[in-house]
Amino acid sequence: MLANQTFNPYPRSRKAVYAKNGMVATGSVTASQAGLAILRQGGNAIDAAVATAATLTVVEPTSNGLGADAFAIIHRAGDNQLYGLNSSGPAPRGLAAESLTSRGLTSMPTFGWTPVDVPGAPAAWAALVQRFGKLSLAEDLAPAIAYAKQGYAISQVLGFYWQRAALSYRRAAAKDPAFAKLFAEWERVFAPGGHTPATGDIWRSPDHAATLQAIADSNAEAMYRGALAKRIAEFSEATGGYLRADDLAAFQPEWVTPLSVRYHGYDVFELPPNGQGIAALEALGILDGFEFAGRDNFATTHRQIEAIKLGFADLFAHVGDPAAMTLDPAALLSPQYLASQRARIGASAMTPAPSDPNTAGTVYLCAADGDGNMISYIQSNYMGFGSGIVVPGTGIALNNRGNNFSLTPSSPNYLQGGKRPLNTIIPGFLTKDGQPVGPFGVMGGFMQPQGHVQVLMNAIDFGLDPQGALDAPRWQWYADKHVDFEPEFSTSLLAQLRAAGHDVTVNPEPNTFGRGQIIWRNPETGTLVGGSESRTDGAIAAW
Repeated sequence: MLANQTFNPYPRSRKAVYAKNGMVATGSVTASQAGLAILRQGGNAIDAAVATAATLTVVEPTSNGLGADAFAIIHRAGDNQLYGLNSSGPAPRGLAAESLTSRGLTSMPTFGWTPVDVPGAPAAWAALVQRFGKLSLAEDLAPAIAYAKQGYAISQVLGFYWQRAALSYRRAAAKDPAFAKLFAEWERVFAPGGHTPATGDIWRSPDHAATLQAIADSNAEAMYRGALAKRIAEFSEATGGYLRADDLAAFQPEWVTPLSVRYHGYDVFELPPNGQGIAALEALGILDGFEFAGRDNFATTHRQIEAIKLGFADLFAHVGDPAAMTLDPAALLSPQYLASQRARIGASAMTPAPSDPNTAGTVYLCAADGDGNMISYIQSNYMGFGSGIVVPGTGIALNNRGNNFSLTPSSPNYLQGGKRPLNTIIPGFLTKDGQPVGPFGVMGGFMQPQGHVQVLMNAIDFGLDPQGALDAPRWQWYADKHVDFEPEFSTSLLAQLRAAGHDVTVNPEPNTFGRGQIIWRNPETGTLVGGSESRTDGAIAAW
């Protein structure tokens, strides 16, 4: 039957979307529509973003959940500054690296209780609405609650990642009886009756709806100092976890000042550590000293890759929880340091400090309203659904963000209780001559700074509109000299890069290269123009 057919072999670019009154861009059509409904109800861009973010925990649980971290950059209409919010949670205070290494572990586990950090997203929603919103948190969370109660149809990319996650967790459970017991609630909630939802299926979660309602009614207090916190802590203690009621009660989101670097006449803003936005800023600061004749040529691509390597080398050498860092992040962005880094780029591929970036599950969204309010927002459980642990009866899928901790004492990212790990999720924001241009972001583990650099250069240097900037083929550096490229790059360019020493691989899997959203605002007319990632299910909702 036609209604059940999902195969389309022909790639097609979407068109950039223009609007006057408001716009929401994200990886889920359903979530974008939820944000638009809040705009039409009288909410502003921040209300729309919170509504969208909450809805994404329901309609895209493969990449985030109620146990997620969150970060945001906000422009409030009429203000001449940007506001940053870091709502990433720390490791439980009772967890220490020594307790893991004494058991023979040399790296952080991927699943189970050990990599679970304090959830930050619900606290972020409450903080954003309290400071910038026009509606209540209860009003903003109403669409998400409705979808959790009533259900929704599984889209194509969502179905693919749901099936893949289930397979990965089940393999882990088959090898580890202790994890298998913890994983039982995930199976009940996300694969009811043993059936993993596939494209076109309807999925609903009454537990998730009840938890969202409790968060809405208590302004998120239930999650940290109320009934939900009690359930999380009791389940953790009963099943060998480290998270306790005191860890949840102590958590508060942190308002921070975004960092920026000048790039070809624009100012690019990212949040300071413990996020990895500093890597994107350093790379762009290095590249600011070059002029680029074209997008798909050797000089451009080679310099981009080398600049990203240098940014990542500093990220892994110096960045972690700011309280544990010995280097001021701003030092990495000084003109003198950027010039010295720029001078290291030669005609051949270099080998940076060793690292092994991996992929992850994250949702990015941005929103703007007709008054000039704009927000760049990102939240993540880290690897897909996260740790594989769901708190019974709540629908709360807990993150595994602690997997990014190091067990090497000399690392700035060394595991300590109460410390935040290096976090991959980064929202971005662009301004010019003191005027906001708009929010942007590319999700996907350590692809994110690389995506930020590429889509911004597509827009600033090569004149692509938001949709074209996102549609353009991307590359991803992994480690040493290894770089993956999408198939659309020319064979002649790839041959030149190989001759320069790059270890080039062509990767046909589009979601390896991140998923982004962009909204730009014309300061003269107030017109909004947006692009939404063509590599995933998403779309823009606007009016």
